[in-house]
Amino acid sequence: MLQIKNSTAIKFFFLAALCLSCALSFAAQVAGTVTHLSGPLIAKKADGAVKVLSLQSAIEQGDTLIAEKDTYARIKFADNSEIVLRPNTQLKIDQFSFEEDKPNNDGFTMTLIKGGLRAVTGLLGKRNKERFGLNTPTASIGIRGTTFIAEYVTPDGSVAANEVPGSGSGRVPGLYVQVLDGTIFLRNSAGILDVTTGQFGFAISFNRPPVILPNNPGMQFTLPGSFPVNLTQDNVSNESKSGSLICEVR
Repeated sequence: MLQIKNSTAIKFFFLAALCLSCALSFAAQVAGTVTHLSGPLIAKKADGAVKVLSLQSAIEQGDTLIAEKDTYARIKFADNSEIVLRPNTQLKIDQFSFEEDKPNNDGFTMTLIKGGLRAVTGLLGKRNKERFGLNTPTASIGIRGTTFIAEYVTPDGSVAANEVPGSGSGRVPGLYVQVLDGTIFLRNSAGILDVTTGQFGFAISFNRPPVILPNNPGMQFTLPGSFPVNLTQDNVSNESKSGSLICEVR
């Protein structure tokens, strides 16, 4: 009888250990860390939990990052890529998969829900450009080794849909990009558009093709003085020094 009880206890122990192992294996992957912060930054977890982040807080796959009013936040990822969120920005980390010795497993996709960001891709973006993507409600951005600006303006009902971007006090809702170096492409269900150095692109909806804009539609971004300038900043044009939002992908 004692032998049977001991056998049952051993089986229970191994079952519990197996369950714990499975739970850990399904835990969200840590993708990056908050390295600089100038205000409140919130993470909505994949399970619905809400967490207020601080310096050195971990960023996980599935997190939706919310930069509050006056908040700037710099996130450093495991492959040495980084993003800086500007105030009133929401960004979801859809997928992050990186192992230095396993490039076939690479994958990095984000969704810009609203607002703007500055991004510098690391090793993943250099060796597998097709595995990096920034999605928005009106188009997705693909990279070909470049420096670019990206901003998504949400619909607010205050700007006419046929207004030329940048012509009035407000801006037409949609995705705005500026390329400072290299080439990116905008893609949606209506077409694909290459945007090269010095050009501005715009996508008003997912069902209308992206277009080239004749001038800067008003994209502006200034990092707080407490944020160090990235060492790669020397490669950015003079426009970046005047306060533009810089997204560098190399």
